[in-house]
Amino acid sequence: MANRILVDADESISAPSWIASVEPFMQKVMELLSIDNTEVCVLFCSDAFIAELNKQYRNVEGPTDVLSFENGESYEEDGVAWKEAGDIVISVEMLPKNAVYFEVDQDEELKRLLVHGMLHLNGMDHGEEHVEKGVEPVCEMLKLQKKILAALSAEKLIG
Repeated sequence: MANRILVDADESISAPSWIASVEPFMQKVMELLSIDNTEVCVLFCSDAFIAELNKQYRNVEGPTDVLSFENGESYEEDGVAWKEAGDIVISVEMLPKNAVYFEVDQDEELKRLLVHGMLHLNGMDHGEEHVEKGVEPVCEMLKLQKKILAALSAEKLIG
């Protein structure tokens, strides 16, 4: 069985030209994590949209690059049990800014944001540690993120 990855863009932005490449990439990420029969929603949005979510759910002012909202519910369909992992929300306006900061192309940064969001939906957390340019990760989540990104380095989502 596979997973269900629903990908969309909020009405606050035009859907990116590369949006169709996200679902197959996420299938590979979930396969590497041994996740099966799971539904994930990925929503691309503006800084203003994600800033409102950041304020509402985290009490943090301003935009961020990625937010994850765990669901954890399950349902049965045609005798198959499905898990609703939750939603990953990514600001397309933060994507180029992050790419410049990390000195990577936008494709690599998009992959990092998707993997990061998926690891959060899989119950992982990095506490106060964040990805920093030139700093090796210490926590298990960020180490696993680095390992997954290395395994999928040949994948292209943008251009």
